[in-house]
Amino acid sequence: MTDASLRPPLFKGGRPGRPLEWWVDCDYYTDPVETKWLEDFVSLAETRSFSRSAQLRHVTQPAFSRRIQALEAWAGVDLVDRSSYPTRLTSAGETLHAQALEILVALQSARNLMRSHRASGQDVIEFAIPHTLAFTFFPHWLMELRQRFGSVKTRLIALNVHDAVLRLTEGGCDLLIAYHHPSQPLQLSPDRYEMLSLGRETLAAYAKADAAGQPLFFLAAGGAPVPLLAYASGAYMGHMVEQIIRQMPVAPALETTYETDMAEGLKAMALEGHGLAFLPASSVRQELKSRRLVAAAPPGVGELTMEVRIYRERPEVARHTKPAAQALWDFLRQAT
Repeated sequence: MTDASLRPPLFKGGRPGRPLEWWVDCDYYTDPVETKWLEDFVSLAETRSFSRSAQLRHVTQPAFSRRIQALEAWAGVDLVDRSSYPTRLTSAGETLHAQALEILVALQSARNLMRSHRASGQDVIEFAIPHTLAFTFFPHWLMELRQRFGSVKTRLIALNVHDAVLRLTEGGCDLLIAYHHPSQPLQLSPDRYEMLSLGRETLAAYAKADAAGQPLFFLAAGGAPVPLLAYASGAYMGHMVEQIIRQMPVAPALETTYETDMAEGLKAMALEGHGLAFLPASSVRQELKSRRLVAAAPPGVGELTMEVRIYRERPEVARHTKPAAQALWDFLRQAT
């Protein structure tokens, strides 16, 4: 039996049952550092707020805290003074903050350098798209685009909203397609990025139909709580649902019974009759037509309209612009 086999299990992001010093002294924490931990830490250093940084990083606060703890376990010292408010970095944290900024800039520079050597795929347009739009909007939009624009080669990168935006800002894609709502705008400088509108999408409540064609669950105030199939905390669509609820004259009685980041996952649960779900209209076209799902609220109640936008880096400041992507952008600009 080796020494390693005697060690208690260590879960990534946590130090169960022992103080940090015990794990460091015993050299049990051997996982490599992850760049997202450094990005989380830089965000925390800037906002001085766990909740705000978790929101900006599009993760739950407990998950964000675990990632900061994982970084501390890797570093072997406390990086955050949790006894103060607002949150303050320790002296070691201040040192790592400066180093983390240099590391992330160096990594991004190396990545951009590698991408500049990529000779193949210049006729392939790379799209970064949040998961919901990747499943619902993009396939139909691309089919219509090919009928009007002609043949186009594409590569789809499906991510959460934060990582999709990051792809664009880091030069990892040609175009970004994302939802826009005034209550939750993307933080993209108009001086560096330009935008076109591709259309609108309505987020509304749906549920499985009973034998009479009526919804099994109905969005209404009062009465017993309705089981809600919800987006995970921190998800962009979750914020949109919160906005819908706030805008209703009387808050409906809802009880969250299931959570996921994916609208397709919520739709699958709704189709099985597990509860009510807020879904993009484009994702339920076929289900509404076949009456497998029906509206779970009166027309105009409990719904919200979002704009679907496409973004790119302005050519005058872009690191590289593919001719194919430029041609598509010119076509879309003339069509809007």
